[in-house]
Amino acid sequence: MRADARDNRARIMAAANEVFGRSPSASTDDVARLAGVGIATVFRHFPTKVELLEAVLTLRLERIREDALAAADSTDPGTAFYRFFTAVVADSASKLAIAEALTTAGAAIGEDARKAGRGMREAIEGLLLAAQRAGAVRADAQMAEVYALLVGASRGATATNLQPEVRDRMLALIYDGLKPRS
Repeated sequence: MRADARDNRARIMAAANEVFGRSPSASTDDVARLAGVGIATVFRHFPTKVELLEAVLTLRLERIREDALAAADSTDPGTAFYRFFTAVVADSASKLAIAEALTTAGAAIGEDARKAGRGMREAIEGLLLAAQRAGAVRADAQMAEVYALLVGASRGATATNLQPEVRDRMLALIYDGLKPRS
């Protein structure tokens, strides 16, 4: 791919991430405008809106994976675990909007996003294990429960449009339950 085509693709992805993250019903015209390219350029890279949405969702999941991997390598994985959890919940509205846009478009999540989702969950599990080894998360907390808490908190915060201070109090309650008992 030529340098200008790579640059256009990166601008389209950044614009789509922002546009669809704000509104699931946004159009590819909105993406093109924000990216500063013509609609034909958008469709040259992503022949359908569904393909663009899939690419954006995949990128989001890969970024969460990278963040979880970096947090697991932290010198303080316990603090990193709770910061990561908070960041995922705080940013959940735009990720959920992108997933909703895919559903609204009548598309199932494709293989690239499913693969990215599996990698993300594996990285989160690695972070959980590192936080448990550091004594910051109770040893009996399994990935299935912790992931359900992460998803539930994310969906709940988004669905009820929680103010940051309420979200943080909710997370404090969750974190109290995850901390080891004396």
